[in-house]
Amino acid sequence: MIHNTIAIIMAGGAGSRLYPLTKMRAKPAVPIAGKFRLIDIPISNCLNSGLRQMFVLTQFNSESLNRHLSRTFFFSPFSSGFVQILAAQQTIEHTDWYQGTADSVRKNLQYFMGKHNHFHLILAGDHLYSMDYQKLLAFHVEQNADITVGVLPVLKQQAAEFGILKLDKNSRITRFIEKPRTDSALKPFAPAQAWLKENNLEGEDIYLGSMGIYLFSRKVLEELLEGTVHADFGKGIIPHAINGKRVFGYLFRGYWEDVGTIESFYRAMMDLVAPIPKFNFYAADRPIYTRPRYLPGAKVTGCHLIRSVINEGAILEECTIEDSMIGLRARIKQGARISRSVIMGRDYFENPEDHEENQRLGRPDASIGRDCVIEKAIIDKNARIGNGVQILDRNRGENKETENWVIREGIVIVPKDAVIEPGTVIG
Repeated sequence: MIHNTIAIIMAGGAGSRLYPLTKMRAKPAVPIAGKFRLIDIPISNCLNSGLRQMFVLTQFNSESLNRHLSRTFFFSPFSSGFVQILAAQQTIEHTDWYQGTADSVRKNLQYFMGKHNHFHLILAGDHLYSMDYQKLLAFHVEQNADITVGVLPVLKQQAAEFGILKLDKNSRITRFIEKPRTDSALKPFAPAQAWLKENNLEGEDIYLGSMGIYLFSRKVLEELLEGTVHADFGKGIIPHAINGKRVFGYLFRGYWEDVGTIESFYRAMMDLVAPIPKFNFYAADRPIYTRPRYLPGAKVTGCHLIRSVINEGAILEECTIEDSMIGLRARIKQGARISRSVIMGRDYFENPEDHEENQRLGRPDASIGRDCVIEKAIIDKNARIGNGVQILDRNRGENKETENWVIREGIVIVPKDAVIEPGTVIG
């Protein structure tokens, strides 16, 4: 069955809540865990599930995303597998941009209707989770479903960020509401306590939220997209389909995180440096694939390292790193102290000639300078942090934006290629 399934990965959103990490890139291209990008997660889930035919729909700030995909995921010419980019384009039939998830699939429907493509798996390009899609497909076929929605338990205080649904005893979806804002709107969606107990879920404040994963039987997807004008799956297609189609919910019990805000992104990255993280990049049977870079191992000289992840090519010199994620090619100079931070690293190494040019121009190297103190921060790629800079975890009650740094949700973010002059104090 998996060989008759294609994946369609949504990767076109602006990701405004992740700004400034999305200032120069699409949200699925945002680096995670020091060496990966968010788009690697759904593609790796597909590969680990035996699914080899994938389309990625891109639109906003897509240059770096397209470059990453073209350099990373390619198959043997003797294989039927592919990862194909479908960028937003003007055609005779459609002259505007994608208006939503369903609209983007509708405008590319001609590419998805091959005679052997019996099932269409719609995925988001910016979630952190590990799922075996073969189990989802088996559930879909067993239930003789037209549509299957991936669902997971969420707490009441999280419900406003999800599409919330109601299941009957056979796991068929009977009601659906997108991001309910009031208790009165949410109350009718409370799962039956007997159902919760049967599924080993306990608590009065548990609801079922949509993961943004939709598995369609081919004819149903074609009918719904050509027969309606709904722009989104969650807001339009799924609620519409419940009334006339067999729509089921597949309960997922693993870790799942929508890293769509600075706070959720930071929280997920900090969890990855914990001794036992919720998401496992070290699972031998479910590897996460990304672009091979052929870098040397990290070089660590006289450093104090506590609960941190250090990626290839990093150069650490007599510094202290605690509860932090250190990315590719990052350089951290003597006396620096970094805690609870994400240092994304660099796209390049600097050589002695580069250092001389930096001195001539009066700018810091692309590194974390000597005697810096960095607390609860995200330092994007290629940022130049001068000697003695202090980014301190204090006085962050309000969001703030300057040319070279931003405070969002109590976290300082230094954007890609930004320069923080020596001696600057933030916080």
